[in-house]
Amino acid sequence: MELIEQVINRHNMMRALQQVRQNKGSAGVDRMPVSELYDHLTKNRESIGQSLLNGTYLPQPILGVEIPKGNGKTRLLGVPTVVDRMLQQAVGQVLANRFEMEFEDYSYGFRPNKNALQAVLKALEYINNGYQDIVDIDLKSFFDEVDHCILLQLLYRKVKCPLTLRLIRKWLRAPILINGKLVKRRKGVPQGSPLSPILSNIMLDELDKELDRRGLKSVRYADDFSIYCKSQWQARKTGNEIFLFLKSKLHLPINREKSGIRRPVNFSLLGYGFVPTYKKGEKGKYQLVVSGKGWKNLKLKLKAITRKTTPASFDERIHKLKEVQRGWLQYYRMASIQEKLKDVDGWVRNRLRCCIWKQWKKSERRRKNLIRLGVDLEHAYSHSRSRMGTWAVACSPILKTTITVERLQQRGYEPMFTYYQKIAPFLNEPLYT
Repeated sequence: MELIEQVINRHNMMRALQQVRQNKGSAGVDRMPVSELYDHLTKNRESIGQSLLNGTYLPQPILGVEIPKGNGKTRLLGVPTVVDRMLQQAVGQVLANRFEMEFEDYSYGFRPNKNALQAVLKALEYINNGYQDIVDIDLKSFFDEVDHCILLQLLYRKVKCPLTLRLIRKWLRAPILINGKLVKRRKGVPQGSPLSPILSNIMLDELDKELDRRGLKSVRYADDFSIYCKSQWQARKTGNEIFLFLKSKLHLPINREKSGIRRPVNFSLLGYGFVPTYKKGEKGKYQLVVSGKGWKNLKLKLKAITRKTTPASFDERIHKLKEVQRGWLQYYRMASIQEKLKDVDGWVRNRLRCCIWKQWKKSERRRKNLIRLGVDLEHAYSHSRSRMGTWAVACSPILKTTITVERLQQRGYEPMFTYYQKIAPFLNEPLYT
C-alpha cells in the first residue's frame, strides 16, 4: 500500500480529525473554525481524497501570527487552515509510525511516552555522575532556518511515495500571509503546524546519531539540546566539532551569544536550574530548582489574574488561579521549591485582599463588612476610612486578621504549597535519585 493511501485511510483521518478538534486553535486564512471541520469533511471527503491520490491537492496560504516572547521580542507562528491542519496531522501520524523506532532514546520532544521532565531528570543524572562541563548550544531560529532540500532528502530515505513527498513539499513552500501580504517561503518549517514536530525530529535525528557515534552524553528536547562532558577541554573540543557539523551537514546556524560551556549552577534546561545539595555524604551532587525565568513567568500570570482593576468576581479569580498554579506545579513538581512557594502564597493572598478591598469600594460598605468579619464598631469605623493605599491595607492587620487564610480557603482558595505537598511525596528524599 502506498503511503498516501495510508494517509487517507478512514481510521487515520478520523484520528487526525479528533486530534485537531481537541487542540482547537484559531482559524486560518479561510476563516473556517474548527467547529465546522467535521461538516466540511463529511461533504468533501471524496473530493479531498481524490485530489490527494492524483496529486492535484493545493494547500492554502498560511496565516502569520506574531506572539510575544519573554524577552520583549515576538515569534512568528504559522497557522494553516483547519483542513490543512487535519491533513498534516494525518501525514504526521503515518510518518511517526515510519520514523519513531529510528529515533534515539535521549530525544524527548514531541514523542509518545516522552516529556520534558524526563529530559531534565536525564540531565540531572549526567551531572550527578560527574559530567559537569556542559556544552549548551542554542540553534538560531531553528524552525525558520530548516533547509528544505536536506529535510526532503532525509524523508526520502524511508518515504518512497512521490505523492506524499510532493504534498509535504507543497506545505513547506506554501506562502505565509503577514499583515495582508503574501510572503514566499524557501526555507523553514512553520511553527504552529501539526507537521512541524515530526519534521524537526527527523531533521535533528541526524544530530542525535552524530552525538551517539561520538559516544557523547546528551539530552535533546525539540531544538533545545545540551552535551555533558567530564572536563572543560573535552567540552570545548566537542562544542567546536558539533558547531562545524551543524553548519556543514545540516546548514543550521548557532546563536553564539546564547551558546557556551556552562557549569551546572550557570545552566538551565527547560525552565529548571541546578544547585548543589548540601546534605551530608552528598558532596558534588545537585538538585533541581526552578529557574529565574520560570518564577518570573509564574508571577506575571498570577499578577494578571489578581490585578484589582480587572473586572472579575472573586470566584472567577480563584478558578483561574487554580488552573495556572496547578499547571505550573505539575510541571515543576520535581524541583525543590518549598520556601519560595510560601512567599508566593503570601504575596497572592495579599493581592486577593487588595481585590476584595477594592470591590467593597465605599467606606460605609467597608465598615459593615469589617463588622461582619468580627471587628468592633470603633475599629471598623476607623479602618473603613483609612487613608492608606489598597496594598498597604491588604498587608496590614486590618485585613490580615479579618480576611484570614482560613476564610479564603472557605471560598475555594488553595495555597500552592498545600497542592505541592500532595503531588510531591518525595519532599524529604534526595531529588536526584
